[in-house]
Amino acid sequence: MRLVDIDDLEAITLGATLLGTGGGGDPFIARLMTHQAIEDNGPIRVVAPDELDDDDLVVTVAVIGAPTVIIEKVPSGPEFVAAVEALSSYLGQEIKAIMPVEVGGMNTLIPLTVASELGLPCVDADGMRRAFPQIEMTTFTLAGLSASPMCLADEKGNKIAFEATSNQVGERLVRGSAMMLGLANAIALYAMTVRQLKEAAIVGSMEYAIKVGDLLLAVQRNEPGSWEAFYKFTEGRTLFEGKVIDLDRRTTTGFARGTVVIEAFDETSRTMRIEIQNELLLGIEDGRTVITPPDLICLLDHETAEPITTETLAYGQRVRVLGLPCASEWHRDGFLDVVGPRAFGYDVDYVNFGGN
Repeated sequence: MRLVDIDDLEAITLGATLLGTGGGGDPFIARLMTHQAIEDNGPIRVVAPDELDDDDLVVTVAVIGAPTVIIEKVPSGPEFVAAVEALSSYLGQEIKAIMPVEVGGMNTLIPLTVASELGLPCVDADGMRRAFPQIEMTTFTLAGLSASPMCLADEKGNKIAFEATSNQVGERLVRGSAMMLGLANAIALYAMTVRQLKEAAIVGSMEYAIKVGDLLLAVQRNEPGSWEAFYKFTEGRTLFEGKVIDLDRRTTTGFARGTVVIEAFDETSRTMRIEIQNELLLGIEDGRTVITPPDLICLLDHETAEPITTETLAYGQRVRVLGLPCASEWHRDGFLDVVGPRAFGYDVDYVNFGGN
């Protein structure tokens, strides 16, 4: 067991922002919520699956919507507990632990807050070890687990319960309802036993996010060898360095969609185009696809090494583009159908960035 205290929040927030790959909502807001929860209730218990009984029920909780909306329509907080309690009531079962559905952006920290407020532990695992825009895009789906039943809640007290025939259908039902409720809502889903979690989840992902955050903090402090240590741990590398010369961003069909074009600093006139659907998904350098989902594209400010989210992208920013391989748990049969390029509508082949 690890006790997460206020002193841990800087590293968790930074790691979550990077692994959010531009999406997942602004973790600064969630950091404030978690800070308050720790002040009110004390350090938060983060446990390994082996510390729970195999028959214990675990649920995931997250914010669902578009990052460009969430930054303006700040979550109030109680809706997340309401969504979990509604799901518990719907199932008629007691929930024994909370788990992130993704370790990226706000959805890394919100489960910690909910666990604190409910007096429950938070499991050190998730279904992505990054952020993805749709609820079916998880290793849980690959393992055959259902996201249903799902409970959606807004800040006004409205709650909706869903049963869907597939996780893909569930995504459409939830997305449509979220659009009607303001595109910044709480959702509780993927109820599972600890036994199922051990087979389906990416275990240790929260600890991974903390370590990534610590390494990036060392980079920001300009510590000798910090970039080398960061790349050794993540198995990532710098893909491109340059200035944002074009940006198209819009909120449509429940997502923040767009394209950012970066021109290299050197005299070669090389460019990289990155396609956005909440997250940074597809990297194309001079017409050649160099990185695709489920591998990670991360944008950092070139001078400060601060991660840049899609809603804060701006013309003229000087950026470093990082590529990181996805968690090895993604490389299971059928993963391209769930999170490959064509799952997002891109007619390109998967580029095996990590070599798994």
